[in-house]
Amino acid sequence: MSTPPRTGPDGGPAPAADGKGFDLARLLAERGGERYELHTKHLNHQLPRMLHTIGFDKVYERAEGAHFWDAEGNDYLDMLAGFGVMGLGRHHPVVRKALHDVLDASLADLTRFDCQPLPGLLAEKLLSYTPHLDRVFFGNSGTEAVETALKFARYATGRKRVLYCTHAFHGLTTGSLSVNGETGFKDGFAPLLPDTPVPLGDLDALAKELKKGDVAALIVEPIQGKGVHETPPGYLLAAQELLRKHKALLIADEVQTGLGRTGDFYAYQHEAGVEPDLVCVAKSLSGGYVPVSATLGKDWIFKKVYSSMDRVLVHSASFGANAQAMAAGLAVLSAMADEGIVENARTTGDLLKSRLSALVDRYELLSDVRGRGLMIGIEFGRPSSLKLRSRWTMLQTARKGLFAQMVVVPLLQKHRILTQVSGDHLEVIKLIPPLVVDEADVDRFVAAFTAVMDDAHDSGLMWDFGKTLVKQAIANR
Repeated sequence: MSTPPRTGPDGGPAPAADGKGFDLARLLAERGGERYELHTKHLNHQLPRMLHTIGFDKVYERAEGAHFWDAEGNDYLDMLAGFGVMGLGRHHPVVRKALHDVLDASLADLTRFDCQPLPGLLAEKLLSYTPHLDRVFFGNSGTEAVETALKFARYATGRKRVLYCTHAFHGLTTGSLSVNGETGFKDGFAPLLPDTPVPLGDLDALAKELKKGDVAALIVEPIQGKGVHETPPGYLLAAQELLRKHKALLIADEVQTGLGRTGDFYAYQHEAGVEPDLVCVAKSLSGGYVPVSATLGKDWIFKKVYSSMDRVLVHSASFGANAQAMAAGLAVLSAMADEGIVENARTTGDLLKSRLSALVDRYELLSDVRGRGLMIGIEFGRPSSLKLRSRWTMLQTARKGLFAQMVVVPLLQKHRILTQVSGDHLEVIKLIPPLVVDEADVDRFVAAFTAVMDDAHDSGLMWDFGKTLVKQAIANR
C-alpha cells in the first residue's frame, strides 16, 4: 500500500525537512538580477545584445492587463501583447482562477488512453464560432497548428504541393518554414517542402498554379503579420471558389488574427461567404499562460486522416489537449464573451486607426495607416522636403527599416510604450496591443506618437540616434 504524500498546513506539499525544497520566490530574489547574463551565456546570445543596442534592456517587475511596471513603479503601455499572445492582457483574473482550479482538481491528465472532458468542451466551444467546421486537433503552438493543417491537407487530397502568399509568415518549423514568404528565414535551412509562393491577391497566379493539378491547398493569413497587409476585398471568396473547382483546400492561418484581434472573431469572417476547410489558431487562446493551439477542420478531412483504429495516433502531440491548456482556453473564450472583447477590439481599433490616419497629411514622413481592429500598421515613407529627404536617404542607404526603429526606440525610452517594427527591412510599425486597451490607452499612444513625429520632423536628438543606427548597420554588414 502506497503512502500518501506529506502535506503542509495549507494543504499543499510540505517543505523539505532540510529546508532545501524548491522556492521560486527565493530563486528569483537571489538570481533574478542575472537575467541578461544568463541569456547571454546559456540561450540565444544575440537577443540580449540586440536589446542592449537599442536600449530595450529594461527590467520589468510586474504586469497586469495592457501595462508593465518597473522597479521604480513607472508604468509602460504594451502595444505588442507578446507578439499577440496576450489577447486578454497579462494575468487576467478569470484565466488565473481557471488555472488554479484545474491544478487543485488533481485530474488524471494525459493518461493517453482515456477521453477527458475538457478537450471536448473546448473543441465544442471553438466550433460554435465556426459552424461550417466539425472537428479540432489541439497542439501547443501556432507553427504546430500550421504543420497539422499542411499534413491534413496533403493526406486528404493526396497531393504534395501547398501554395502560400509572398511575405507570409506561418511559423519556423520545417513544414511551416516551407510556406514562409520571407527568404531571410529560410536561408541555410534547405531542403524544404516543394511549396510555391503566389502574390497576395493575385487570382490569375493562383489559377495558373491550380491548373497543374498537384496543389493540395492554399494557406493564407487574412491580414499578413509582416507589414499588416490585408487580402484585397473579394479575394478570399474568389480564391475559395477556384480552390474548390480544382479540388484543393483553403487554409486560414488565424494564429495572430483570430480570437477577436481584427474586430471579428476570425479575420476571414470579414468577407461574407468565406468558409475555410482548415483554420489554425493559437496565441490568444492560451490566455498568456499555457501554450496551446488548435487546428479546426471539416469532418471528412479528419475522417480521412484518422481512417482506422490503426491510424488513431498517426498525428498527435505529447502535450496536446493537456488539462491546463484546455482550462485556459475555456476561460479565455468565456471572458471574451462576458467582457465584449471582440466588440472592444473593433471600436477601440477604429478609434486608434482613425486618429492615426488623421496624422498622415500632417507629417511628410508618415505615408500610410492600415489594418483592422487592433491590428494596425503604421508605414513611413520618403519625405518631400530636401532636408528630411537627405536624412531619409542616409538611413535607407545603410539599411532599410532604420527609420521605423528610430520611432520605436523613443516610444519606449521617452514615453514608456512598447511597440515593434513589423518585419526586417520594413519601414512599418505594427500595433497589436492586448484587446483590453481602452480610450485612455489610445490617447496615450497617439500623444506619444505625435511627439515622436514632431521630433522626427525637427532637428532633434532623434536623428543623432539615427546616425548611431547607421554606424551599427554598416558595421554588421
